[in-house]
Amino acid sequence: MLSEMKAYQPPEHWQKITTIDAHTEGEPFRVITGGLPELEGDTILARRRCMRDKYDHLRTALMWEPRGHADMYGCIVTPPVSPEADFGVLFLHNEGYSSMCGHGIIAMTTIAVETGMVPLETPVTTVRIDSPAGLVTAHAKIVDRKVASVYFHNVPSFVLALDQQVNVPGLGPILYDIAFGGAYYAYVDVAQVGLVTRPDNYGALIEKGMAIKNAVMASRPIPHPFEEDLSFLYGTIFIGQPHTPDVHSSNVCIFAEGEVDRCPTGTGVSGRLALHYARGEVAIDQTIEIESILSTRFKGRVVKTIRFESYDAIIPEVEGRAWLTGRHEFWIDPDDPLKRGFVFR
Repeated sequence: MLSEMKAYQPPEHWQKITTIDAHTEGEPFRVITGGLPELEGDTILARRRCMRDKYDHLRTALMWEPRGHADMYGCIVTPPVSPEADFGVLFLHNEGYSSMCGHGIIAMTTIAVETGMVPLETPVTTVRIDSPAGLVTAHAKIVDRKVASVYFHNVPSFVLALDQQVNVPGLGPILYDIAFGGAYYAYVDVAQVGLVTRPDNYGALIEKGMAIKNAVMASRPIPHPFEEDLSFLYGTIFIGQPHTPDVHSSNVCIFAEGEVDRCPTGTGVSGRLALHYARGEVAIDQTIEIESILSTRFKGRVVKTIRFESYDAIIPEVEGRAWLTGRHEFWIDPDDPLKRGFVFR
């Protein structure tokens, strides 16, 4: 009986999409390895627009139920667009397409090294990835020919606004900062909304985080220095006290359409480093650890300062760990009324 099941092949006219799945400190990551049409465009952002305009039903089929869930995250690997890059990536989630993803860079680097996509070099393998936000250089620390952790130098990260206030329906006045670490976030002390950054506050963090995000977006523009496609607020990051003694603080990121990051959020840690440096709270080369809603951790440090268009920016370094969880072949039956997926929150 089982042998017949294992030998089953779906009809030829069904679409078949293959993936490798992983997680970074608890946050899921699904890499599409085959079955998608070729994406047109000479830049990562152009390819992202092609995916969004022509094939968005495949994003929903793979990110939403029944193949995914409301907090699923993934990426498409593309050819590089920079001469020095090994490959490019497009990031996918429940709402659409993000500009940069730190946990995705850590997971993708781990997958690329451990599957042989890039040659393994000891003690560190360097991987260069074209993202929608720019070129990212990642470094996999190798122990016994396995990736022990990955650190990456992110795109220039900078502060857009400090000590702002917005009136949020149901919450009243909320103080916030805005910083860019590959995406824009509103940073809020979680004590302002009467919560802590722990799993039992999961639903309330989503509700209040989305209310703050929507209020900030309605109250002001979020301009990127030169890229209109990056000129939007990706989410709210609640900052809380640490849960363990040797950690600097905690992060919970509410992003896209109410997704909750299980890891400390690589782009969010990058933005936080920009905020802390602007306030004189961290120095260059000072490492801090920030933990997630699961108490998993990322390390972060300011590598150097640069001028980025009209902003005083930093180059942040973020480090974390990822694990491969499976290889999958998904089938899309054209007669399935739910073939494009659905999502509940």
